[in-house]
Amino acid sequence: MENITWDEFARVELRVGRVISAEMFEEARKPAYVLTVDFGDELGIKKSSAQITDLYEPEELAGKLVVAVVNFPKKQIGSLMSECLVTGFHNENGEVALCVPDKPVPPGTKLM
Repeated sequence: MENITWDEFARVELRVGRVISAEMFEEARKPAYVLTVDFGDELGIKKSSAQITDLYEPEELAGKLVVAVVNFPKKQIGSLMSECLVTGFHNENGEVALCVPDKPVPPGTKLM
């Protein structure tokens, strides 16, 4: 593992967002959803592709708080321009579990 400086970490904008909607991303090579996420007044609404279909159904994602990197460059993924990276962890089966706050916080809140 390579160490980074505090300044390097501080440059990563990890923010809380609330999922507005999730729908199947039909063009994705691996099963994925297109997430529409609200990051509050400052950052607004952003879209992301998320390979979380093993553990989540689209209807259970609406309203869920997630943690995302919001200052990566936009990335074209098929027909989708991904505007943020929703974070998660692989479990023992290789399925992705979302990284989420365990208490309510306002959309747009920065990870400290």
